[in-house]
Amino acid sequence: MTSQVLQTLSLGKGAENRTIAYLQRPGRAPGLFWLNGFRSVMSGAKASALDALGAREGLAVTRFDYSGHGQSGGLFEDGTVSRWLEEAIAVFARTVGPQIVIGSSMGGWLALLLARHLHRKGAAPLKGLVLIAPAVDATRDLILARFSAAERAELARRGYLERQSAYGDGAYRYTKRLLEDGDNHLLFGSVIETGCAVHILQGGEDPDVPPAHAQKLLTHLLHDPATLTMIPDGDHRLSRPGDLDRLTRIVLGMV
Repeated sequence: MTSQVLQTLSLGKGAENRTIAYLQRPGRAPGLFWLNGFRSVMSGAKASALDALGAREGLAVTRFDYSGHGQSGGLFEDGTVSRWLEEAIAVFARTVGPQIVIGSSMGGWLALLLARHLHRKGAAPLKGLVLIAPAVDATRDLILARFSAAERAELARRGYLERQSAYGDGAYRYTKRLLEDGDNHLLFGSVIETGCAVHILQGGEDPDVPPAHAQKLLTHLLHDPATLTMIPDGDHRLSRPGDLDRLTRIVLGMV
C-alpha cells in the first residue's frame, strides 16, 4: 500500500481555531470521501476497509477526524453540527474530481448536508452517496427525543448531559449547544436533494438508528435514485467482516 502522510488544515479564528487532521490516499477518480460517526475516528474499521479498497482499486481516498476527535485539535465539548460540517466542507475542498461520499451514523447526516451545500453552490454533483445507518436530524429525533424529563432538566441546569455508551468507550457528553445547533440543520419535513444516486445500508437490529428512521429518509429522497439495503441481523456499527464486504461491494458498484 502507498504510505500516507498525516496532513492538517487550520480552521476558525480566535477561540474557534482548531487543527483538522486528514489522510489522503492518491489515486484515480472517483475518489472516496469518508465521514465518521459521532465519537468515531478515521482509523476505524469501516474507514480502514474503504482505504484498503482504494489501495486495491487505485482509487483516491480521503478521511479525517472531526475537531475533538482522534488526531484533530479542539475539544469534543465544543463540537456542533455546524462546526463539523464546516470541517467536512474544508477537507472536501482538498479533493480532486468526482467523489463518492460515504457517511456513517452522524456522518450520514453530514454527508447529506455536504451534498446540499454543494448543490446550492452549483458545484459538480457527487458521483454517489453511501449512507450507513444515517442519523439524520439526530440531535432532535434520536438524542433529545429519548431524554426523560429528569434528563432534560439536568441538561438545562448543567448545559450538558452524560450517558454511558453501549459500546464500552465511556460516557458520551451531549451539550446543550450541540442539541440546539442541530435545529439549524434539520432535513426531515421537506424534499432532500442530493443530485446523485443514494444507497442506504441499515441494520435491522440497530438500537441507535432504528430501521424506521432509514425508511423515513427514503421517503424524502424523491428526485434521486435511492436504494435501501436492510441487513436483518445487523447492529448499528455494521463492522463485521460480512458487513464490511457488503459495504465495499456497494461502493465499488458506484465506482
